[in-house]
Amino acid sequence: MSPAHPTAPRVNPRRPRAMLAVLAFSAVLIWLDATILGMALERLADPVSGLGASPAELQWAVGSYSLLFATVLFIAGALGDRYGHRTILVLGLLAFGVASAWAAWSSGPTQLVVARGLMGAGGAMIMPASMSIIGSVFPPERRAGAIAAWSASAGVGVAAGPLLGGVLIDHFWWGSVFLVNVPAVALVLVCVAVLLPNPRSPQRRRPDPAGLLLSTVGLLALAYGLIEGGQDTDWTRWRVWGSIIAGVAILACFVAVELRAAQPSFDPRLFRVPRFAAGNAALAAMFFAITGQMFYGTFYLQGARHMSALDAGLAGLPNALGVIAGSPLGTRLVRRFGIAPVSGTALTVLAGTVAAMVGFDVDTPLVWFLLDTAVAGVAIGAVVAPVTAAVLAELPMERMGAGSAVSNTLRQVGNVLGAAVLGTVLSTTYRHGIGPHLAGLPAAARSAAGTSAEATRHAAAAAGRPDLVSTADSVFVHAMHVAAVWGAMVALLGAVVLVAAFRRRASSAATAPVVAEQPQATVTRG
Repeated sequence: MSPAHPTAPRVNPRRPRAMLAVLAFSAVLIWLDATILGMALERLADPVSGLGASPAELQWAVGSYSLLFATVLFIAGALGDRYGHRTILVLGLLAFGVASAWAAWSSGPTQLVVARGLMGAGGAMIMPASMSIIGSVFPPERRAGAIAAWSASAGVGVAAGPLLGGVLIDHFWWGSVFLVNVPAVALVLVCVAVLLPNPRSPQRRRPDPAGLLLSTVGLLALAYGLIEGGQDTDWTRWRVWGSIIAGVAILACFVAVELRAAQPSFDPRLFRVPRFAAGNAALAAMFFAITGQMFYGTFYLQGARHMSALDAGLAGLPNALGVIAGSPLGTRLVRRFGIAPVSGTALTVLAGTVAAMVGFDVDTPLVWFLLDTAVAGVAIGAVVAPVTAAVLAELPMERMGAGSAVSNTLRQVGNVLGAAVLGTVLSTTYRHGIGPHLAGLPAAARSAAGTSAEATRHAAAAAGRPDLVSTADSVFVHAMHVAAVWGAMVALLGAVVLVAAFRRRASSAATAPVVAEQPQATVTRG
């Protein structure tokens, strides 16, 4: 993080703590929303008390947030440099709040997906603006502590999200998990107007509309093809393979455009640094696996095991506490032993915890699930913090802002693909497995009943077939096992890449590779 630039406004020295509290609370909203939705997925799939959303629509509800977050994130810093970071923070909060209200009163799954995408765009503007304001407010000797305190807000949001979501779903309608953001956003906006300065960078980068358009359309086409292929389990349709091929081609064009740009928002040149590339690939693989696990884990607890939303939220608490404990533990161990032995082992352990889901059934003692998620949380913490610091340390100081933007974008891409791919594996396997058991249902109900376990249970209740409910639970658990195997393999591949790249400890910071320099703003992007 660079020192505050000369044009930054004077700040009352008694206010930085209050400013940090406001910025941390705005970040809590992002992390809270990232986890609170999981508690509502089962209700949203219910055709009576929810929206009757199909698995594909729920995949989009999860993925649209990450997709817009990923693509808007790397231009948000440039917009802040030009128009002021408080301005972008306010716009992000407004978008987040308006979209939350829209999501709460969505009349159908399509509206919910669009609203969630707008929430992701708002969140993408909040994060780098917050980091840049911290850089302008705090002097260098206090900046690291301020960033650490701001980062700790992630743990608060991750831990509070499932609990708050469980309480709201059990006592109110599903839209309450989104509506709760509105008063919080209103409070933050008032505090931002009163407390925060509006720093800008003297070196104003140009916005990158071409990059934003190409990355968004490319990821959208790729995710559409992957999700659409799982709906009718037919991968030969042109809409499926055509979308996948188009998505890959458009993303290749995006990389080509960014390589030619003088000041790229997403700089592919950074991948010439082997450890930067390998570390970010490992992080993307990890987020791929844990996003998929969150997706099917929610349906396992609330659907197959018939737990209440609050009980399911409490069951997720060991995972959040594990992340909070694993981050400082992993950081200390890495200082002593290095990335490969510590974070490489942790990512391997995480792959094992994902694979352990293969041993879970509808009547498996819950204590084993809690233990598995707690170990997974510690492993996640021991990977994210140390590996993020290590990959950025491979870059020269003046390139760390660009490196941070690339790293954050790739994590969100991992989230998008995790929901799309593993959600599709889950849906496809379930459709294949439940089909033969629906023969006794009326023809009109048979097709709808096969789309998801929630739809099958609803059809079973309408037809007076309690036996079909237990069948739906069993078939879903088998589908979860298949998805878990795929998620574990991707996480394990990430561990192999990480260990291979970091198997030797760097001798000194001076040996870090130098990337061809491009002009950068003095305010770091998040």
